[in-house]
Amino acid sequence: MTLRNRFTVFFVTFAVGISAFGGWLSWNAISRALEDQLEQELLSVGGVVRDVALRVDEGLLLLEAGQEDTQEWRDYQELLQLLISTANVDLADIFRWTPGDLEAEALVTAQPPDSISIGQPLSWVVPYLVADVPRAYRQGEATTTRFTGVDGRDYKYVFVRLLSGEAFLGMRFPADHLAPLRRLAATIAGLSVAAAALAALVGWRLAGGIVSRLEMLSRGALRIQRGFMDRPFDLEGEDEVGRLARAMERMRTGIQRRDEQLRLMLSRVAHEIRNPLGGLELFAAAALEADDPRERRRILERVRAEVMGLNGIINEFLEFARPGNTERELHDIRESVSEAAALAEAELKTKGGDLHLAFPDAPLLALADPRQVKRLVLNLLRNAAHAGDTVWVEGLMANGEVRITVRDDGPGIETELRDRIFEPFVGDKEQGAGLGLAIVKELVDANNGRVELADEGPDAGDPGVGAEFRVYLSGPEDLPADGARPETKGEGVAR
Repeated sequence: MTLRNRFTVFFVTFAVGISAFGGWLSWNAISRALEDQLEQELLSVGGVVRDVALRVDEGLLLLEAGQEDTQEWRDYQELLQLLISTANVDLADIFRWTPGDLEAEALVTAQPPDSISIGQPLSWVVPYLVADVPRAYRQGEATTTRFTGVDGRDYKYVFVRLLSGEAFLGMRFPADHLAPLRRLAATIAGLSVAAAALAALVGWRLAGGIVSRLEMLSRGALRIQRGFMDRPFDLEGEDEVGRLARAMERMRTGIQRRDEQLRLMLSRVAHEIRNPLGGLELFAAAALEADDPRERRRILERVRAEVMGLNGIINEFLEFARPGNTERELHDIRESVSEAAALAEAELKTKGGDLHLAFPDAPLLALADPRQVKRLVLNLLRNAAHAGDTVWVEGLMANGEVRITVRDDGPGIETELRDRIFEPFVGDKEQGAGLGLAIVKELVDANNGRVELADEGPDAGDPGVGAEFRVYLSGPEDLPADGARPETKGEGVAR
C-alpha cells in the first residue's frame, strides 16, 4: 500500500471511529434518559389510575365466575376501556395474584366478556410473575423491560398494586420513545459518512503534499546513484521533510566533494608515480650501457632511491585511503610522541636539523589510540622537518585536554592556503603527495579530538614566521577521588 493510501485510510478510519464512538456515547446517554423519563411517566399514570379511578376496590376480590353481567363488573370494565381510550394505554386488565403463585386470575378486563371471564388465568402475565409482579407487590408499582410486540412496535408493561394487596392492575403502553433515537442514528450515520469523505479528501491532499516532496527526494537519490549530482535538493521548509532534504543536500555535496578528491587523487597518483617511473626507465637504460662497475653502482643507487621515494608515495596514499581501526584507551602519550620523535629526528639530522622535545615529568593521560597518535605526530614532524631546520614539540594539559604542539622555523603557510591546509593535495611541497596533513585530520577526528593551525599575531601567514600545529585529545574523564593515578598503559619518560 502506498504512503498516500495509508494516510487516507488512517484519516478515514480515525474519522469514522471518532464519529461512531461519539454517536454510541450519545445514543446510550439519550436512550437512558428517555428510558428513565418513560418509566417515570408510566408509573405516574399507573399511580393516578390507582389513587383516583380505582380507590374503592374491596369489591374486586368478591367477584366470582359468572358475575360478568353485574353492574359493578361492567363499571370496572367501562373504567378500563375509558383508560385505554384516553391515556394512550394499549391493554388494561385487573387480576388477582397471591405471592408464590405462578398463575394470575383475571378479575376485570377491558376485553369482551366472552373472551376472558372472571377467574380465568391471564397468560400474558405469567412471564412476569417471577420478578416484575412480586416487585410491584413489594414497592406498589413496577415496570417491565421494553419488548417488541408481534406488530413490530415496542411496548412496556406497568403493574400497579391496588389497595387490597392481592389485586393488581396491568397496563401495556406503547414505548415509541426510541423513534427519535432512530432518526438520531440515521443522522449520526450520515455525519460519519460525511466525516469519512472529508477525512479522505484531507488525508489525500495532505499525503499528496508529503508524498510529492518525498518523491522528489527519491528521484534525487536515484540521480546520485546514477552519478548525476549537479542538481541540488532545493526543498524548503522547517518540517521533517525539509530537514531530510537539507541532510540529503549535505550528503550530495559531501559525495561530490569526495568524488572530486578521488578523481584528484587518481590523477595525482598517476602523476606522482609516472615521474619516478620515467626516471627509473632512464637509469635502467644507463645501467645497461655502463661498463664501469662504479658507475653502474652509482646508477643503481639512484634507482634504489627512486624506488624508495615511489614506495613512500604509495604508502602515503594507502594511509589516507585506509586509516585503520581506532582502539581508544587511556594511556600516557609521551611514549607515542617519543617514538615518533625518534624516527623524525633521525631523518632531520641527515639535513643538519634539530628536534627539541618538551614534555612534563608527570604522565600526560589521553583517551586515544596509541598507534594513531604516533602516526599523526610523525606526519606533523615530517611535515615540519621538510619546511624548516628546527622543530619544536611540546605536550601539556590544557583545560582537561592533552595538547600536542608541533612548530617549525620554516617559511610558514601562505595566507590563501590556511583555510584549506587540511584538505587532500593542498600544499606546495616538492616531495610527497600532499596528504600528510589530511591524514593527520582523519586520525585526530577518529579519536574525537581536533587539530588546528595556530593563528596568533598579525604576522601569522607571513613568509619566514614558521607554522605551528596544535592537536587536542580527550583527557581522562573520571579521576579517582583520592588523587591516585589511574592505571595506564605504556608510561614512558619524556626527553
